[in-house]
Amino acid sequence: MAADKLKKLACDAIDNQASQLKLLSRDIWDHPELCFEEHYAHKRLTDFLEERGFGVERGYVVPTAFRAKPKGLQTGGEKGANVAVLCEYDALPGIGHACGHNLIATIGIATSLGIQAALGSSDYKGNGELTVLGTPAEEGGGGKIDLIQAGAFQDVDLAMMAHPSQLNLPKPIYLAYNGVNIVYRGQEAHASSHPWDGVNALDAAVLCYTNISHLRQQMRPTWRVHGVISNGGVKPNIVPALSELVYYLRAPTPTELAVLNEKVIGCIEGAAKATGCQVEYKFDPKGYSSLLSNGVMASLYAENAEKVGVVIEKDPEKLKRAGGSTDMGNVSHVVPSIHPKYHITMASAHTPDFATCARTPEAEDNSLAVAKALAMTAIDFLTTPQLVQQAKVEFAAAIEAEKSILVN
Repeated sequence: MAADKLKKLACDAIDNQASQLKLLSRDIWDHPELCFEEHYAHKRLTDFLEERGFGVERGYVVPTAFRAKPKGLQTGGEKGANVAVLCEYDALPGIGHACGHNLIATIGIATSLGIQAALGSSDYKGNGELTVLGTPAEEGGGGKIDLIQAGAFQDVDLAMMAHPSQLNLPKPIYLAYNGVNIVYRGQEAHASSHPWDGVNALDAAVLCYTNISHLRQQMRPTWRVHGVISNGGVKPNIVPALSELVYYLRAPTPTELAVLNEKVIGCIEGAAKATGCQVEYKFDPKGYSSLLSNGVMASLYAENAEKVGVVIEKDPEKLKRAGGSTDMGNVSHVVPSIHPKYHITMASAHTPDFATCARTPEAEDNSLAVAKALAMTAIDFLTTPQLVQQAKVEFAAAIEAEKSILVN
C-alpha cells in the first residue's frame, strides 16, 4: 500500500536526522526561557527548519511564535487536508525544562520532517498540506490562544502534538483552567495601640482561603482549586491594609468550570463582607479549555504508536487520571486534535527530577518514536480523505455534547 511506503519514508527521515534532533533537544534544554521570552529556541527551531527546506515565517502573530511549511511540494487539483504540527518550547521559572518542552519542540520538528518526506514522495498522490506552528508560552501565557484569535487555525483541518509524562496515553485528561487574582483593601492602624481603627485585609484573605477550603466538601471529585496568599501584610504591628491571593481553578469541562467560578466568587465576596474590606478580583482572560481529544485521531495514533514500539497504557484506573491544563485544549475546541502523553519517567512533571529526565537518551529515543507515530497518523489522514471527514464529524458531535452538560 502507498500509505505503508510513505510511513516507512517518514520513519526513515526521522532516523536519518536522529542525532541532529537529539542535539536540538539538548540545546533547548540547555537554554531555558520563560513564556514569551523564547528567543533562543525560536531562532534555533526556525533555522533548523529553514535549513531543511521549509519556508518559515518568524515572529508569526507574536514575536516568539512561528509558522513553517515545506517548500517545493506539488500543488494543483483539489486541496487536501492541512495537518498542523505544534511545537512548545518555554520553560518554568527556577527549574528549567521541568515539563519537557524541549522534547515537545523536537517531536514537532521530527514529525514535520517525516511528513515532509512523505508529501515530497512520488508515491504520494494527494494534495495535502503540512503547517508547523511554533506556539510559545504554554506555561500560563496562552500562546496558542493568541494564535487562535489571529486566525492561525482557520485553514487547518487537524492538529497534533505530544507531551512527555509518566504514561503512554493516546487520550489523556486535561482539565479546563482559569486563574483568579484577588486583592483585599482595608485600613492600616497600630496593631497594639489602636487596632480598632484598622480594617484587617489579612483577615479577609484568611477567611477567603478558609471559605474555599470549606467549599471543597461540595465540590465534585474531578474539580480542583488550589491557591496561595501571595501578600499578607508588612509587619505584625501594622494592621494589614492590603492582602492578595492567587488561585487556580480546574474542572473537566468549561461548563463545570463556569459553575465552579461562581461558587468561588461567593467565597471571595463573603470574606470581604465579613471583614468590611473592599475586594477586587480578576479572572485570567486567557483561560484554558479542557482537552477534547479526537477519538478517530487518537485510535490511529495508538495503532501507529504500537507499531514503533510504544506500549499503550491499558489499565482503566490509569486511563482516568486527570493531569493539569494546557492551551492545546483551546485548539482542540477549534479543530480536531490530539495531544497524547508518552512515558519518559515516573517522576512528577514540574519538578527538578523531571527536568533532569528530559535530557536523557531514553527520553530522546521515546520522543522520536512518538514523532514517528504522529507522522504515520498524519499520513493516514493525508492519504485517506474519508478519515478526515470522520474526524470532523466526531469533533462536531463532541462539541455539541460538551455544550449540553448541565451542572447543578
